[in-house]
Amino acid sequence: MIRPVKRVAAIHDLSGFGRSSLTAIIPILSTMGIQVCPVPTAILSTHTGDFEGYSFVDLTDSMEAYIEHWHKLNIDFDCIYSGFLGSVRQINIVSKFIDLFYHDDCLVVVDPVMADNGKLYTTMTEEMVENMRKLISKANIITPNFTEAAYLLGEEYNTDINEDKIKKWMIRLSEMGPNTVIITSVPDIKEDKTTSVIAYNKEDDVFWKVSCKYIPTFYPGTGDAFTSVLVGSLLQGDSLPIALDRGVQFITACIKASYGFKYPHREGVLLERVLDTLRLPMTSSSYELL
Repeated sequence: MIRPVKRVAAIHDLSGFGRSSLTAIIPILSTMGIQVCPVPTAILSTHTGDFEGYSFVDLTDSMEAYIEHWHKLNIDFDCIYSGFLGSVRQINIVSKFIDLFYHDDCLVVVDPVMADNGKLYTTMTEEMVENMRKLISKANIITPNFTEAAYLLGEEYNTDINEDKIKKWMIRLSEMGPNTVIITSVPDIKEDKTTSVIAYNKEDDVFWKVSCKYIPTFYPGTGDAFTSVLVGSLLQGDSLPIALDRGVQFITACIKASYGFKYPHREGVLLERVLDTLRLPMTSSSYELL
């Protein structure tokens, strides 16, 4: 039976305030016509960036029964998409989830959320990094940022990186298992005040790049939003470079729509003002072959 709507299992935390994780992923994918079936790993009153005193409920102990019920119901998915995971045990649970639900037409996307700006997040350890290396071996696509790519490879974080070296990094990451490696927030040394998203498709041995002007601000949740648009675009039938382009254009539009307003940036980008653009056809593209 062909489903009228594509279906994604989204394995992420739920932060009640701050437009990140599931509170960003669900509206983005739903707007793109995708059914989102969340597997919450934890419930927080806010995300952990620049908030103090937040409440935190760890759902690790309930995840296996939750997943087993789905398995008994014979639910299947067009995509399995995981993001921030809070412990080695959660990584192992996600690994088992992939074993249970994967099939030939299922896209497995792992966003190895662990670090940024050269440092691991406070909840992350070297043991978590090692187990994340095992998890990405089961993915079709991974979307680490530049810092996370360095940690996965055991490389030193250094923003002075050339095109040849980043290509070698991506090939090495693909050799760990995934067919497609996408690194976000890559510093572009050729052009000042520019950042890039670079992708490598192992099957075709092709590199793609989408660049955008760097805007001097930071909003939590943009990584979740980018990967969500990427997933939605691919499930709609777009090519990899078009999906990259749509993700970058959407995040750029979100930041531009938000930057002019005076409000705490820890609340995230103003998704509500930009969501409708995801229904519009692509009118231009800026991707290039490397």
